[in-house]
Amino acid sequence: MDTGTPSRSDLIAHDPGLGAGFGPQSMREVVFRKIALQIASGMLRIGDALPGERGLADAFGVSRETVRGAVQMLAARGLVDVTHGARTRVISDEVGAIEVGVMRPREVNRYDLDQVHAARRLIEQQVVGDAAERIDNATLARLSTMVAEQSRVGDDPVRFMLSDREFHSTIYLACGNLLMAELVMDLYTYMIALRRSAMAEPGAVARSTGDHRRILAGLKAHDRAAVQAAFADHLDNITRTTKAILARANDEDTRAATGEDGVAHPAERETHSPG
Repeated sequence: MDTGTPSRSDLIAHDPGLGAGFGPQSMREVVFRKIALQIASGMLRIGDALPGERGLADAFGVSRETVRGAVQMLAARGLVDVTHGARTRVISDEVGAIEVGVMRPREVNRYDLDQVHAARRLIEQQVVGDAAERIDNATLARLSTMVAEQSRVGDDPVRFMLSDREFHSTIYLACGNLLMAELVMDLYTYMIALRRSAMAEPGAVARSTGDHRRILAGLKAHDRAAVQAAFADHLDNITRTTKAILARANDEDTRAATGEDGVAHPAERETHSPG
């Protein structure tokens, strides 16, 4: 089906989330910016080990040579440490000015979870419905490769989240409207650091991969309603787990402030002997 879906080179040059204002970039530069964006958003944290070259190449659908060049660019910026015989690790989150989508990284986090859920659902349903009708065989093959890779990552949240971003952005771009794709990608990044924590829970990666298989099946059938339903369920799952992580964090903050007995303990005051 010739649907007018952007080619693979268009996917590289116009990835939603990388900003429409950027001119042509090499694949190495695009992979560099994708990883830098994950650092800026808080999904990749200082001390995190990046997947190996093969894992990154599979996640981004590029060659290992391209990955090697991107990592060298990250190292030159002081964002990662590359040591022979050891895993490459994030050592700084000082990414600097980076243009992404419509909003800056983490800007969406200032909105309420329910507001973001409603906005994402409204925009995403239109975007993925259009993608279901327009998507081509080459893009479907790329998505199939991603889902196969996700089934092999085990319970590694970093490897999964890198692939998850590619899965979503590839589908969003297939709608044929770059602005809509960038808007929904901005909403996708909401509380991404918390979602990474949620993906570290046992079985979370397998559940999300199952959601992706259902989405992919609908896309392969070019079934608009099926894809929209699968995405709606996927978003509900994301929102539910994000709320659970937020509630847990709030409980921990409350316990830290009040003590395990639930009673507020005023701060101890210094006492001084008279005279």
